[in-house]
Amino acid sequence: MTERRTVRTRSGWHTARPWVVRGCVAVAVAVAYFLLPLDHLGPHRPVLSWVLCALLLALVAALLLRQIHHVLVDRPETKPGMVITLLIILSVHIFSATYYALAKEPGEFTGLHTRVDALYFTVVTLATVGYGDITPSGQSARIVTLIQIAYSFVFLTAAATALSTRARAMVVRRTERDRSG
Repeated sequence: MTERRTVRTRSGWHTARPWVVRGCVAVAVAVAYFLLPLDHLGPHRPVLSWVLCALLLALVAALLLRQIHHVLVDRPETKPGMVITLLIILSVHIFSATYYALAKEPGEFTGLHTRVDALYFTVVTLATVGYGDITPSGQSARIVTLIQIAYSFVFLTAAATALSTRARAMVVRRTERDRSG
């Protein structure tokens, strides 16, 4: 008697659905960034601004570490690709909001006036490009920029490494399964 093996492949909506969900959440984060009343933060409420920034970054860092742990212990039921991607997007927007609020204080930034400027500066800093058209001039702006660089180096690099480790493991498992089947 020959053994029949049914191979279940994902196609159509099942393949597209995770990307649609990711895209919708990323768009929601971007829309929230542009709609939240960030003008009420910064020099008007410095304690609230700093506490909110620290709490949000700590929450994102904890969630990233949790996803990294899931990858390291090889939990197959988790979806680190989706969660880590969204957490990285969220961290970019948290830093952007922080820069935007900081820019309300005179002398903190040169060239940063809008939310788009803040998002642009965050991505340029994350990518280590440093065009120089927007510069942190004040001590608080420089401290937050240093925090972003360290945060990116530690948490986002670890998250990206975990994602590549997970992807490599999935490719190896799939290749082994295809060879044996």
